[in-house]
Amino acid sequence: MLNVEFLKENGVDVEKSLELFGDMQTYNDTIGEFILGASSKLPKLEEYKNEKDMNNYAIYAHSLKSDANYFGFAKLAQLAEQEERRAKAGDVYYIYDTYSELVEEVDRLIHVIKQYLGTEEVTMVNKTVQKEETPSNQEIYNEPTILVVDDSNIVRNFVSKIFNNTYHVAIAEDGKEALEIIKANQDGQNIKAILLDLNMPNVDGFEVLDYMKENNLLQKMPVSIISGDDKKETIDRAFTYPIVDMIRKPFNTVDIKQVVEKTIYFGELNKKKED
Repeated sequence: MLNVEFLKENGVDVEKSLELFGDMQTYNDTIGEFILGASSKLPKLEEYKNEKDMNNYAIYAHSLKSDANYFGFAKLAQLAEQEERRAKAGDVYYIYDTYSELVEEVDRLIHVIKQYLGTEEVTMVNKTVQKEETPSNQEIYNEPTILVVDDSNIVRNFVSKIFNNTYHVAIAEDGKEALEIIKANQDGQNIKAILLDLNMPNVDGFEVLDYMKENNLLQKMPVSIISGDDKKETIDRAFTYPIVDMIRKPFNTVDIKQVVEKTIYFGELNKKKED
């Protein structure tokens, strides 16, 4: 592994990242996951660009922006934010003109990460590789569980590492997987807290909240929102549901521990009221 100065020389804002990861050991243990995330997101961005599906393109650009912010990849975060904003505006021509610049920056960062970690170098992300389908997760949990619903593998694994010694941590990559897990476990008592992203492909967080509200599950499986969307209308809409709390990405270890403890506490209070 190279010295951290190598990252700084390549435009990585390591200090900003440590606000999330806390220390270099955690950062080093996690940074390689950016490659996994990018390798799954770029094929989807390419697909939605070619289909001129700007809504889903914006969702994946947003996710890539979040991942870039976690690791201090400032230039990529800026490029992805522009892609997200223009996609939401339906500006297909802008996306076609600038997509290659986004891909080039992702490739550059993958090369930097590989050099930093001392692993085998790669040149380009294969944009034609399709992401493997995740099988339906219908496991019924028999131990206290925190469910993390987020399309970022970085967020999912970061939260898992924080709580893996105290709770079983279940993960869902999108709202569709989350609903499968919730439906399989809604008659039990072991999902103690759900951390739910709102902006996800396939089925978004609001659709998950709708299902839970319609089936009176939000008291039984308390939900807190983790989101990078700070628009007033999004926040206001989220709090029309009886959620416990909402924190913005990027968050740090202290933030996520506090919100999980608060969410579990509210669930226990509701259980006592029912008893």
